[in-house]
Amino acid sequence: MKKNVALALVLLLLALSFAGLKLRIEAIPRPTVPGSSIIYIPSGKYLKMASFGYASLLADVIYIWAIQYYGNDAIQDRFTYFTHIFSIISELDPRYVDPYEVGALIAIYDKRDTRLALTILDMGLAKNSDMWIFPLEAGHYAQMYIKDYELARAYYKKTMDIAGAPDIAKRLYAAASFKTSDLKTAWETWLDVYKTADDEQIKKIASNHLYEVKAAVDAAALKSALEQYRERFRRNAADLEELVRAGLIAALPKDFDDKDYLYDPATGEIKTQVSPWKR
Repeated sequence: MKKNVALALVLLLLALSFAGLKLRIEAIPRPTVPGSSIIYIPSGKYLKMASFGYASLLADVIYIWAIQYYGNDAIQDRFTYFTHIFSIISELDPRYVDPYEVGALIAIYDKRDTRLALTILDMGLAKNSDMWIFPLEAGHYAQMYIKDYELARAYYKKTMDIAGAPDIAKRLYAAASFKTSDLKTAWETWLDVYKTADDEQIKKIASNHLYEVKAAVDAAALKSALEQYRERFRRNAADLEELVRAGLIAALPKDFDDKDYLYDPATGEIKTQVSPWKR
């Protein structure tokens, strides 16, 4: 027992010495530092073998150092080996959740690099396929910062497929599907949310989205018929009933609340009587 404690103290002192050396090097004016911006650190696999069973402790030390290092604006090239550093932590302690999440935050807010943040979260998911937090956060970043709704949707789908994932993942997936114009998937997913929700507020949210999706589907069909009408008669239809009389549609669709759509013959615009969020 005493030997284990002594070994742990030795490792801790070595790690702290390493961190101190790193901080002193970072204080040197950058032009005078030869080579890369950080001391070379071998891969996590080799460090793990050299840690004598204290890989988690070493992961802690490198993680704490990384937060200080990457938070130092004076080091302009500090992100050169960003992925390598966090891959080392990942190798030393794969189940250590904080570095993946904080690493992604650093990439987003300090580096301003959403793709780099997604790389870190992907690393977390690769090491922890049972943790839904990584694809859920990745989906949020993809949607919020680069407006890549197709990518966000893929992440939300991964989240949904992991046991214990929160129900919100399905709603985010449905919303992203609508953004990518996959109206069929958006409708089916929101309908499932609506039918299975116990919470009345969530049911109402799903209802509003179903209203929005149906309006988009119906508007597309009506606009297609209106275009055909213009090609045939060389003018805009005076009202939507003319589409039925011309045999271009069998019957006029109604919105999710069974109300008629509004049509402006001057512009060809079709809209619902109320906003989905004011029903």
